[in-house]
Amino acid sequence: MKRLSRGVIFLFAITIGASLLFSGVVSAAEPDKIVQAGSVLTTAEAKRLIGKAVAQMEVVKNAYANGTVIIIKGTTTRCVAEELTGIKIVPAEFVTGRLMPKQPELLPKGKSINHVVLEKGKLLDIPLPEAAKKLKPGDVVMKGANALDYKNKLAAGNIMVGPHLGFVPGPDGGTTGITMPYIVARKVHLIIPVGLEKQIAGDIVDLTLKMREPMESLNVLPSMWLLTGEIVTELEAIKMLTGATAFQANSGGVAGAEGGGWYVFRGTRDQVEKALSLVKSVKGEPPYSE
Repeated sequence: MKRLSRGVIFLFAITIGASLLFSGVVSAAEPDKIVQAGSVLTTAEAKRLIGKAVAQMEVVKNAYANGTVIIIKGTTTRCVAEELTGIKIVPAEFVTGRLMPKQPELLPKGKSINHVVLEKGKLLDIPLPEAAKKLKPGDVVMKGANALDYKNKLAAGNIMVGPHLGFVPGPDGGTTGITMPYIVARKVHLIIPVGLEKQIAGDIVDLTLKMREPMESLNVLPSMWLLTGEIVTELEAIKMLTGATAFQANSGGVAGAEGGGWYVFRGTRDQVEKALSLVKSVKGEPPYSE
């Protein structure tokens, strides 16, 4: 009789547990509440998306209100500067080096402007070396990258001077050489806004070492400087702004999507709908050459 009672109790417990599980009262996971959607982002649209996210980061907002923010010129950091300040910047005026085709005369021209330096929200018209000396703990420097090793969360930047097809190495290490000693010594946040278009094949540490080898070059090549900071790509941007998890499903395209990719967003219905709305808001962002 005792064995029968235990058996009945055991079966009763199993029945109740199964009932609760399938009714949704007790559930380790609720996959039916996770939805997904996808969208293509061009390179320009991705840059705008990243710019929106970086401008909303807490460390950025804190430094903007209470300290110093330096935004080093670049095609992606331009979007950050616009989102943070509300100032419209001509793309061709806010670049240092760039990769471009053999017909530079076809690209837009503009008078080069200074890097963006903000002190407690106020725009300062001072050179980068002077701005770097102002940095203190908790301040923010934003710098783009020329190469991205996303798996290892590392990036690298070219050391060069001038927007020429033949890169001229900078004797002072370029913008990285000017700012990095202060970033490291004074515990400044380095934020690296960079699109997944910049991913490279292989190990980026090995790449930077190869680019620094003192061997004969048939034309002028830049060196590479390894950057260690907080990397913000399209994937981090989606997560920051909507809560949805994103991943890159493919890369490349045609008719303006060259360098772009297909991105998938997953999360609650509300999160994914926010991601779709966010992506819609950057659709039609003009490329650099327009």
